[in-house]
Amino acid sequence: MTFTTHGFELVSSENVQELRAEARLYRHVKTGARLLSMVCDDENKVFGISFRTPPKDSTGVAHILEHSVLCGSRKYPVKEPFVELLKGSLQTFLNAFTFPDKTCYPVASANVQDFYNLIDVYFDAVFHPRINEHVLKQEGWHYETENEDGPLSYKGVVFNEMKGVYSSPDSVLGERSQQVVFPDNTYGLDSGGNPANIPDLTFEQFKAFHTRFYHPANSWIYFWGDDDPEKRLELVDGYLSEFSALEVDSTVHLQPRLNEPRTVHDSFVAEDNAKSMVTINWLLPETVEADANLRLQVLDEILLGMPSSPLRKALIDSGLGEDITGGLECDLRQLFYSAGLKGLDAANVDEVQPLILDELAAIAEKGVDKDMIEAALNSIEFDLREMNTGRFPRGLELMVKSLTTWLYDADPLALLRYEKPLAALKSDLEAGVPVFEDLIREHFLNNPHRVTLILEPDKELLKRREDAEKERLRKVFDNMSDAERREVAEEAAMLDEMQSRPDDPGDLARIPRLGVEDLPRENQTIPARDQAAGPVEALVHDLPAAGIVYADLGFDMRVLPAELLPWVNLFGRALLETGTDTLDFVTLDRRIAAKTGGIDTQAFQSSICESDDVAAWFFVRAKSTRDKVEDMAAILQDVLLHANLGNRDRFRQMVLEEKARAEQQVIPSGHMFVASRLGARFTPAGFASERINGVDNLFFLRDLAKQIDTDWDAVQAKLESIRDLLVNRNRMLLNVTAEDADINSALPVLGDLAAGLPASDSPIQTWTPFVYSTCEGLAIPAQVNYVGKAVNLKANGISLNGSAMVVSRYLRTAYLWERVRVRGGAYGAFTMYDDISGVFRMISYRDPNLQRTLDAYNGAADYLASLDLHADELAKAIVGSTGDMDKYQLPDAKGYTSLARKLTNRTEASLQTMREQIMATTASDFRDFAEACRCLAEKGEVCVLGSKDGFTDGMKVLEVM
Repeated sequence: MTFTTHGFELVSSENVQELRAEARLYRHVKTGARLLSMVCDDENKVFGISFRTPPKDSTGVAHILEHSVLCGSRKYPVKEPFVELLKGSLQTFLNAFTFPDKTCYPVASANVQDFYNLIDVYFDAVFHPRINEHVLKQEGWHYETENEDGPLSYKGVVFNEMKGVYSSPDSVLGERSQQVVFPDNTYGLDSGGNPANIPDLTFEQFKAFHTRFYHPANSWIYFWGDDDPEKRLELVDGYLSEFSALEVDSTVHLQPRLNEPRTVHDSFVAEDNAKSMVTINWLLPETVEADANLRLQVLDEILLGMPSSPLRKALIDSGLGEDITGGLECDLRQLFYSAGLKGLDAANVDEVQPLILDELAAIAEKGVDKDMIEAALNSIEFDLREMNTGRFPRGLELMVKSLTTWLYDADPLALLRYEKPLAALKSDLEAGVPVFEDLIREHFLNNPHRVTLILEPDKELLKRREDAEKERLRKVFDNMSDAERREVAEEAAMLDEMQSRPDDPGDLARIPRLGVEDLPRENQTIPARDQAAGPVEALVHDLPAAGIVYADLGFDMRVLPAELLPWVNLFGRALLETGTDTLDFVTLDRRIAAKTGGIDTQAFQSSICESDDVAAWFFVRAKSTRDKVEDMAAILQDVLLHANLGNRDRFRQMVLEEKARAEQQVIPSGHMFVASRLGARFTPAGFASERINGVDNLFFLRDLAKQIDTDWDAVQAKLESIRDLLVNRNRMLLNVTAEDADINSALPVLGDLAAGLPASDSPIQTWTPFVYSTCEGLAIPAQVNYVGKAVNLKANGISLNGSAMVVSRYLRTAYLWERVRVRGGAYGAFTMYDDISGVFRMISYRDPNLQRTLDAYNGAADYLASLDLHADELAKAIVGSTGDMDKYQLPDAKGYTSLARKLTNRTEASLQTMREQIMATTASDFRDFAEACRCLAEKGEVCVLGSKDGFTDGMKVLEVM
């Protein structure tokens, strides 16, 4: 006899010691839905519902549907419940993902009622969405024409998003590397959608895809956190009970193995001087094999994961390319592995495959160095035990990991229980088993399922694509009757009218949300105290860090003249990756990996509250287990005092890598480059940021790559000068996050480290913001734009309080979302208001428009001035802004946040005042903010990253790529 609880039968239950969680696996009796309930003491609760959605073509139907189901539902018949949640939730995560074979809808919140509200909206969205032709046209694609005489054009959010993706060489490389390995199954298609294929998607196919796959029988439901486990079942059964069982064929078929290696040639959008890319790709075992999975992860760390990894080193040392690419792909039913180079001259592409195969053969023959194995194994084990997912909720990362086995009808916990596979691996290694050498032979050297992908730059490809699109549209237009042409124009106008039409207030009120009265009135504080550590001041944070000590060594960056700022990131890498006076860089790198959880460097720059000064610090950030703090400190002392800054060959490699990575990031992260470029005009902090990370730094890297070979002595002198200026205990601070006992044992060690550093009285430098054209165009080969406009409000006499955070957020989630994303077809649009400096920015992401977007920015003032703000909308804006202040953070992030607050003079009292101002925001504050938007419209400076063919007259053009 089967016992059920709220319609679910318990399949299995166990304590997963690695996660300190109880895992209960259920089956919904009526529908067959699967549910994994993870019960633990994490307040950051996670829910997710996923569907297996293997596409049969590259029209992007799975991706478009992921967008579309969040555009209104049976219970919540408003245009975009998702946006309403963004406006007024305390969510710590709210989004959706399209993978090659699954679509996931996760949410997270530390507030239990908010958590239930998010779940309610998401369940109704996925099972009862407002699937109609208008939604497909908005999120997918549609024809537009300004009048009956043409011409036609395509518009749609996903259509423009994927144009941005296909303009990014790195994105194309990743997508094609997967596709060539899987030529015969669903992974050989583009689930995101190829812009050339997206217009082939019909409404009938779109609707049928939802009917087929979005059923409880094809769902995988997941919970994580400290909420009531019984309530979970009760909630879910309430949504599933109206459905019956159904046979859903969503099988992801295995890729048949190739009998011999292949080579595939393809191209990517590029301008002059772009270089080729090559990957070698192997099909590996199924992901569900836990032992093999872990061993391959360690092997990946051995081969490519560290600067001293032998395959990585062989690729870089060859001088054939500028940067490596590749690694282990673990999210699909079958693992696959890639290794290759980017930035290759055309004459060198054929040398990559033999280089990789020869190096792998040499490693298998001579064996992997024991210190390399120790370093890689420690890195993987540290990451598994620390479970540091950054801003990503822990429970969500574990959900995705569980799906890599669960989705294929295997044990969802197989990869989460790592102790047994880890112990087995260590046992084999101790017994002398050539684990990694055997893996190399089996999966790389003797594996005929190997595909070499050669991607070559094609400066005519973008034009051919645009011409093909125009010709396709011309043929469609020519074949239309006059009535059909009128219908297209009328439907586009109707769609725009529907998008701009406000939702019924009664319908909006149905969306569950917290009220302002539900918010905590007191600001969240982070434990912090000042404590001496030898000759320097330390800020320490007593937080539950599970035996790990996080140490940040900060050095005042204001001692650097402006000309040295572009060197900062490279200097940081040089400290850690060039070796020391007594250790080559391979030995040093492996020592870091074996004795710590990682050491990295990071530049911090910000304006300071109530000051014209700037906070600018160079941090060396390290972490180790409590028993290895002395090892960590010894390494830090070695790299700070004895880094081999004269290693020209190694430094040249790093410069080429940094240059290649910056160039690869321009298109996918164009909004951040625009934001940086705009910020550099207004404050010393913005100036420093642009010099260190922006377009200005990219130009510096290109020049430096040439200078290394023509004047190395000058290059080395710069690096030595930076070390002499920066590494100075008189302008140093420490930030330590750990449990109190570990802090007290670590501080004397770190204090001794500080005492051994030189002391000097280097003067503080003055940095002056850039003077750019007030209307600047950064030219790249892309079919989309990133449109930005910014102004310094404080410099224009506009003083704002905490309510500005509420209004700025509302502009992003309401006004810009509707005007720039929904109606304009851009993938995204943002407001960025820095309350410390007063800099206010509006920026779009993957935007088909330019002037239309600027017009939207300029119209924000009139919008606010005439806004009749409903009380519910005001409450949502306040709740959302309060949630931004209370973002959930892991211990190391809390410690760093507290440090940043201290450096910028953001006190607990000022934070409490801001909270009170946010919560006291009124409709009149929205109208008052119109002055800020008017200032942006009239005095703002413009920066656009995109194709120069679309730039407006009078725009000063700078060629970026």
